[in-house]
Amino acid sequence: MPTQVTYGEAGSSKKGEQQGQEPVIASLKSKILRPALTSHFEVEIPVGAGNLKTLLEGVVGSGTDGQRTLNINCSESSLPGSSIATFEVQNDFTGVTERFAHRRMYDDRIDFTFYVDAEKYTPIRFFERWMRFVTGESGPRGDGSEYKLTNTRYHYRMNFPDDYRCEGLKIKKFERDYKNSLEYTFIGAYPISVSSMPVSYDSSSLLKCSVSMTYLRYVITELIGPTEQPKPAVATQNADKVNTQEPPVAQKKASKIIQSTSGRDKDGNPGSGNIDSATGEVMITTEQQLLNANVGDRVDPNSAIGRSLQATASGN
Repeated sequence: MPTQVTYGEAGSSKKGEQQGQEPVIASLKSKILRPALTSHFEVEIPVGAGNLKTLLEGVVGSGTDGQRTLNINCSESSLPGSSIATFEVQNDFTGVTERFAHRRMYDDRIDFTFYVDAEKYTPIRFFERWMRFVTGESGPRGDGSEYKLTNTRYHYRMNFPDDYRCEGLKIKKFERDYKNSLEYTFIGAYPISVSSMPVSYDSSSLLKCSVSMTYLRYVITELIGPTEQPKPAVATQNADKVNTQEPPVAQKKASKIIQSTSGRDKDGNPGSGNIDSATGEVMITTEQQLLNANVGDRVDPNSAIGRSLQATASGN
C-alpha cells in the first residue's frame, strides 16, 4: 500500500512523548525550587483563665493589642516532634526479635525566644508571673496567708495543674502565599524555665528572653491548598498539543514522494517507480530522461551508451 507522509504528522509520537514529560518536569521544578522557609511562622501565647488570666492581663492588658505584641516579639521557636515507644519480644519466633509499639512519646519541652521591649519588659514579666503562679507565689491563697517573698522562711504551695495549664498555645507554619500552613496546637502547656539573659558594658545588642514550655501533647491542623501547575515564564515554553498552523506557501507546493508498488500513479494511470505528489507524474531517473531527450542532448539508443542507459533504466 502507498505510504504518504502529510504535514503535521511527522514526529507526532515523539512530540507527544515530550508533551507528556514537560508537565512532570515542570512539577518537579516547582517542588525543588520552592522549599519551605523557616522565616514564615507565628506563635500565639494564651493568657489562661480564672486567676491566671487576671494575673497575666496585668502585664499585657485586657485587650488583644498587648497579647499580639507579645506574639510578634517571638523571634525564634521550633516545630515539635514525637516518637513511638516500643518493646522487644524475643520468644515468639526462634532467632527473631520483634518490636511492638505501645506509646507515642512527645518532646518534653518547646523553646521560644522573644525580643524584650524597652517599655515594659513584657516577655520577662509575663512568664515570670506565670511561673510564680505555678508555684503558688502569686495570686490569692486559699489559707488567707500573706506573701512575704523576702522572708527567709518563706514557703509556698503548688497550685493544681488545672489552674496553671493553658489551652491555646499555637505555632503556625505558613508560606509567603498563605495557601498552605501547618498549625500546631499544644494541650496543657505552661512555662518551666526562663533562661538567664547576659548583659554587658562591652557592646550593645538586642536583649532576648528564652522560655521553655512543657505540654501534654500537640495536635496538627493541616491547611493545604490545591496544587497548581506552575506557569511558564516564557511563552515559548508552552508545548503545542496539536499542530494546527497552516504550512508556508512554499511548503504547500513542495513535492512529496509517494512510493508506488502497484505500478500506477495517484490518478490510476499505469506507471512505475515513485510518484511526485505536486505534479502527479511518475518520477523517472536521469538515465531515462536522457533516453527520452528530456534532459541534455538526445542519446542514440542504439549506441553503446544508449544501450547501457537502457539496461540501467530497466534494472537489468
